[in-house]
Amino acid sequence: MTGQPEHVDAVVVGSGFGGAVASYRLAEAGRSVVVLERGKAYAPGEFPRAPAQMGNSFWDPSEGLLGLFDVWTFRGLEGVVSSGLGGGSLIYANVLLRKDEHWFVHDSPLPGGGYENWPVSRADLDPHYDAVERMLGATQYPYPNEPKTAAMRESAARLGLHYEYPPLAVTFAPTPGSPPVSGAQLPMPSYGNIHGQPRRTCRLCGECDVGCNDGAKNTLDHTYLSAARHHGADIRTLTEVKGFSPLPGGGYEVRFVRHDEQRPPGRCARQTLHRITCDRLVLGAGTFGTTFLLLRNRSALPGLSRALGTRFSGNGDFLGFLVNAKDPKVAGGYRHLHGSRGPVITGTIRVGDAQDGDGSTGRGYYIQDAGYPAFADWLVETSQLKEVARRGARFAWSRLSRRLSRSAKSGLSADMAALLGPANLSDSSLPLLGMGRDVADGVMGLRKGYLDVRWTTTTSEEYFSRVRQTMGDIAGDLGASLQDNPIWWTKRVITVHPLGGAPIGSHVAEGVCDSHGEVFGFPGLYVLDGAAMPGPVGANPSLTIAALSNRACDRMLESAPVVRRATREPAPPPTPPPTPPPTTAEEVMTAPRDPDATSLSFTEEMKGFVSLGVADPEEGERQGRHQLQKLMFHLTITADDVERFVAEPQHEGSAEGYLECDALGGRLPVEAGWFNLFTSTQDAAVRQMLYRLHFSDLGGNPLTFVGHKTVRDDPGFDVWRDTSTLYFRIHRGHVSPQDVTHQGNGDAAVVAAGVITIHLPDFLRQMTTFRTDGPQPAEALEGFARLFLGQLWEVYGPRIVERADQS
Repeated sequence: MTGQPEHVDAVVVGSGFGGAVASYRLAEAGRSVVVLERGKAYAPGEFPRAPAQMGNSFWDPSEGLLGLFDVWTFRGLEGVVSSGLGGGSLIYANVLLRKDEHWFVHDSPLPGGGYENWPVSRADLDPHYDAVERMLGATQYPYPNEPKTAAMRESAARLGLHYEYPPLAVTFAPTPGSPPVSGAQLPMPSYGNIHGQPRRTCRLCGECDVGCNDGAKNTLDHTYLSAARHHGADIRTLTEVKGFSPLPGGGYEVRFVRHDEQRPPGRCARQTLHRITCDRLVLGAGTFGTTFLLLRNRSALPGLSRALGTRFSGNGDFLGFLVNAKDPKVAGGYRHLHGSRGPVITGTIRVGDAQDGDGSTGRGYYIQDAGYPAFADWLVETSQLKEVARRGARFAWSRLSRRLSRSAKSGLSADMAALLGPANLSDSSLPLLGMGRDVADGVMGLRKGYLDVRWTTTTSEEYFSRVRQTMGDIAGDLGASLQDNPIWWTKRVITVHPLGGAPIGSHVAEGVCDSHGEVFGFPGLYVLDGAAMPGPVGANPSLTIAALSNRACDRMLESAPVVRRATREPAPPPTPPPTPPPTTAEEVMTAPRDPDATSLSFTEEMKGFVSLGVADPEEGERQGRHQLQKLMFHLTITADDVERFVAEPQHEGSAEGYLECDALGGRLPVEAGWFNLFTSTQDAAVRQMLYRLHFSDLGGNPLTFVGHKTVRDDPGFDVWRDTSTLYFRIHRGHVSPQDVTHQGNGDAAVVAAGVITIHLPDFLRQMTTFRTDGPQPAEALEGFARLFLGQLWEVYGPRIVERADQS
């Protein structure tokens, strides 16, 4: 990363429902906008269908996978999100329902403490719901008598449940107001189309959730993003943001990599890191992506709300299956549902909530028909191994019998029909998707550098039981059995609507962002996606996410960004070079080695606790222990020339290895390190062991670990405690001794502080790691030991002698 980066008014990270809306609104207003989308663009006809294509349709760049589906697994749930231009709109079911007016709850207690609180209302969002619906072409499903739609509507009526046709972002007719036509070509909108490919009306193929190859879905790439590009937005795909940080004077630097579809697997670590600066930064990478970015760059955001990572929920997502629906009035007794015909969702059943004030109890929810592509019917039928084997045996016997009897009948049509069978299972079965107001008590964090979600169905058990009961009632009414998603047997769910992690709130103690998505304490930094939700939307959340983004853009365009252009300094390089004293570990490591010198090295491992946003090590240790925020380092200390190391008063060597801290992003390599053994202080009876380590967090923000052990003879036997306890601070940037001392004096900002210690098993292991290299190994060990023990004697010896004399 060299040279001056390009600068724009706004960078938008991600192109889902929040990012796409923001990119269009800002570009339309004349702002220079760059959209950074990690995934590929998918024009109509480019979504995978064949098995060979589907195998490469998942997202994991470390394995060379740059596909559409990003699948996550956490404790308590699985998650499926999208990676592509248009974000989640590429694989969602098109439903544009508004959040229920009474479900904008206030001060709703959460089991682990705190409250679900929505700082916006339905009235705040209604004008923005209108605007998004117009842009996405919301329309009702025009084929109400298709089997699955009719069955759900009629069952709801018999059970006394509320049923409606939700607005869908799907084009069924070639022109507004004309009758629906299957597969008709659509006219080009005034703002053009980002793909330059023709689109067709819906063919009722059930493929909405695997990408619409007709372009009938009014996805964000066909609408908001095409309009944004028309107004000048620079939209870049296969561009993944890794880190960001505030700039002096305002604005932000964004660091990203460019993915190459031809790059071999496992090569992402070698990608070049690029950067761009902006006045405003909009995070719209989705609940998982945005929260992960904020967590991994937390060290660059001092004072960020402690609400980061809280209020996670799966929007109450619950999947069930109606199997073998019956209808005695139909020949064969099976009810035809034709689950693969139509858009994925065509209608919805709403069950009331105690917040509605109409006598309803519990937490409300929706249940919707969940269609699927036709190829899934084949998978269902061929999965019945016994039935397939039975029909195959009948076919083989029929053919053999005819051969043996020399039958003159040459037609095979009836036999082929019998071999395929009636396909009653697939034709009479239908998935049901539930969603609603589960409990938003999940917590997101980092674990060994990966995103971690701690969430359980336990606190939402009553909610899920009610959803499942209603699904069972529908199944019973349709003469079907209800089968659970197999992972429900372990009380796990699959969510396609993850929400929370950077919730909006009324103040910094309640949320990460204000009601317009602007991060508290960081002007110009916005979270405009599912991560900003302070709780479940209840209904399908895409419309609410887009409406909140549209509302935030009104505020953005009304105010000027907090950037002092006249005085804003150029973005500093990410790793400013240190200005160390004349002889440094870095110089020692890079200098040619004296062939007559003998080196000595040993490995040290220390563990303890740390807290972000704290400057006092003891307070950091106390808070970190309470928060279970751990830090450790594993270092190899090296003196390249032991004779010189012993002779010089600073006794300086180099330190290599890694730090490990989940709060900073997991295992982080030391880029340069210095170690000083028993340096003198102003107090002749006190010595210090000093550590200075340059490293970077997971987002690429440079940091410096500065620590000291203080060796003094206090009352009692404290030599072990003094030599095994390290007090440390972590400073922003790669700082030198001139920038900040080991006691914390200086101008470098403190990111975190804490205390780590050597545990006795680690110390015993350390004693086995001493190594020498050179012509005089015995003399090197002797010299190092003499220095170490001699310094200890200088500190503790006088009192020992004094006690001996007194006795």
